[in-house]
Amino acid sequence: MIQDPDTVLVGRLGGAFGVQGEVRLKSFCADPAQIADYTPLTDAAGRSFATLVLTGRMPNGLTARIDGVATKEQADALKGTDLFTERARLPALPDDEYYHADLIGLTVVDTGGTVLGIVTDVANHGAGDLLELRAPGAKDTVLLPFTLASVPTVDIAAGRIVADPPDGLF
Repeated sequence: MIQDPDTVLVGRLGGAFGVQGEVRLKSFCADPAQIADYTPLTDAAGRSFATLVLTGRMPNGLTARIDGVATKEQADALKGTDLFTERARLPALPDDEYYHADLIGLTVVDTGGTVLGIVTDVANHGAGDLLELRAPGAKDTVLLPFTLASVPTVDIAAGRIVADPPDGLF
């Protein structure tokens, strides 16, 4: 499914937390607790969650109550559900910062103009952001460090990223 350009992925539900309908929640916001400020949230099917109340913190996430979920079974049924908010609800960013959603789908070229691939995802495994690229004709993806040294230019308006990848990456 192609994501609506007017929405941004802000979190993912992880199933039940306890037996009273609370859910596990992974927030993709810079301040994880801010996810509650961006309601109403929607899922990919268009279901709306008008309220989200944070109830606690846990390793790698939060716990919350969301409207319409009162039992463990209902919470478990939502495991893996992505939560989106309207882009207009999010704060504007400085010139050198980007929402991950804005980077996905951009064409990446090297400093000579050769196409290296298309950004398919932005990941962070603890040591900084990585751009996941699908190179033309390749079956596997490549992870490009999203640092100023490796990615000197991001031009959202032009739909491209200029990269200077580390030697041997491509």
